[in-house]
Amino acid sequence: MEPAACKGRRGGRATAAVAKENIPGWEDDGRADVDFVKEGSALRIEANGLAETGPPPSSTPDLECDDQPSSVQCFTTYQVVRMRRSELCNHLTRLSLDTSGTKEVLRQRLKSYCQLEHRRKKGSEDQSACSKRPAIARGILHASELEPCAFNYICVVDFEATCQEHNPRDFQHEIIEFPVVLLNTRTLQIEDTFQEYVKPFLNPTLSEFCTSLTGITQETVNAADYFPEVIDRVVNWMRQKGLGTTYTYAILTDGSWDMARFLKIQCQLSQLPYPRFAKKWINVRKTFSYFFKLSREKTKLSHMLECLELQPEGRAHSGLDDSRNIARVAGSLLSRGCCLRLNESLSQGRVTAVRAAEALAATPVPYTPQHKHSRNSQSPSRLRI
Repeated sequence: MEPAACKGRRGGRATAAVAKENIPGWEDDGRADVDFVKEGSALRIEANGLAETGPPPSSTPDLECDDQPSSVQCFTTYQVVRMRRSELCNHLTRLSLDTSGTKEVLRQRLKSYCQLEHRRKKGSEDQSACSKRPAIARGILHASELEPCAFNYICVVDFEATCQEHNPRDFQHEIIEFPVVLLNTRTLQIEDTFQEYVKPFLNPTLSEFCTSLTGITQETVNAADYFPEVIDRVVNWMRQKGLGTTYTYAILTDGSWDMARFLKIQCQLSQLPYPRFAKKWINVRKTFSYFFKLSREKTKLSHMLECLELQPEGRAHSGLDDSRNIARVAGSLLSRGCCLRLNESLSQGRVTAVRAAEALAATPVPYTPQHKHSRNSQSPSRLRI
């Protein structure tokens, strides 16, 4: 059976040079419009009404063939970003990949595929083995291709705090849920979780909006302990896991608010020094934005899950459920070859970028922050408000 013809259209100086070299009598009039038609082993070049058939010249751009999906060229990020939805669907269909989702999801799916193929072609010595692997649209790398993460574990933290429907500018948020999800960076599995609720003292009665948003009831916080006791148990749990001693680890959050605002305000209210182990962290939104070349506006948790083709699990604005979903995002990023680095820190009360030389530095051993005054300073009457 005669193989199907493969067509490609190119313009500009490069194609003009190819046409001039291969088609006798063709002159460049500044409007190069060249069709390359592959017919079997020969190449037919059509330009401005003139044509010539012969072996493909070495300078001819890569052609795309409908019956050879494995030969589809890997596009650059710039090319993918400029594609219309119909073009994205067409390329994904030829690769036997899913075409569902928003235009941004389709874009990310094709970019992930191209990034994976680029890594395979660049780093693999056995091309035949690579060609036998199934095409993975999501860009998930084989375990042997993953670079080891600088940290053995990632501690994902996503606080829930007191709030009102319309918070005043000077509203003091108090932490009411302290979750930690432990992600193993080698297995990419969640190994353990910690969760405790915290009793607020500045605004001990939760607003209806806060209860509706977080699902945390007044009875739950009434039965909880104050923050100093809870963070002491958090630290003991982390030390039991060998974090900072046997294993290296890093804190990871969804944005800057958890460490730079919620934890900072809570430590001030509880008259505790800010814990050293939480002064540097990984802002997964920044990492996601940089890795996938997306704007910061497109890095909300729901959008990250959608782009990574992950279904949200649990209840939105539940600290533990959100932390689990954030951990799944982090694990998915690692599976695509993303390097998780410390990228934010709290310095003199302000969020600053972590210097490159310190981005992979070990996080200190967790210690319980000591009260600045007496041992009873955790009681509401002794706290500085």
